[in-house]
Amino acid sequence: MGRALELAYQAVELDEVPVGAIVIRDHQIIGAASNQRQMLKDPTAHAEMIAITQAAAAIGDWRLENTTLYVTLEPCPMCAGAILQARVPRVVFGASDGKAGAVTSLFQLLSDDRLNHQAEVIAGVQAERCGQILTDFFASKRAMGKK
Repeated sequence: MGRALELAYQAVELDEVPVGAIVIRDHQIIGAASNQRQMLKDPTAHAEMIAITQAAAAIGDWRLENTTLYVTLEPCPMCAGAILQARVPRVVFGASDGKAGAVTSLFQLLSDDRLNHQAEVIAGVQAERCGQILTDFFASKRAMGKK
């Protein structure tokens, strides 16, 4: 989670919502990204989506078996769908997302047995640090808007 947090802090420098994600396989990072929606002008450029794409390219397969995705914020429905499609077996996230979380908060897509794949979920890892960077980022945005 430490590397994912580093990526989230780098996102702040780019004026992106500070979310970082990494995909690990055999103790090696095979995908790593932060949010890049502003930079790429792409609504799908969430950290998880980019890290999953990088990981698939690194191993030459869309099936990300034997991997773990670490992300600083609970994945949204789009990212949870990509996690399921990529067959990621384990997801570790930091801060919960009461407004868009699709893993434990609003929806539980990764554990829905009606779907053809489920993932083990470990929630709340370094949750305070992961949540604080988001809180600070949005407080800064609001303060700038008032000036």
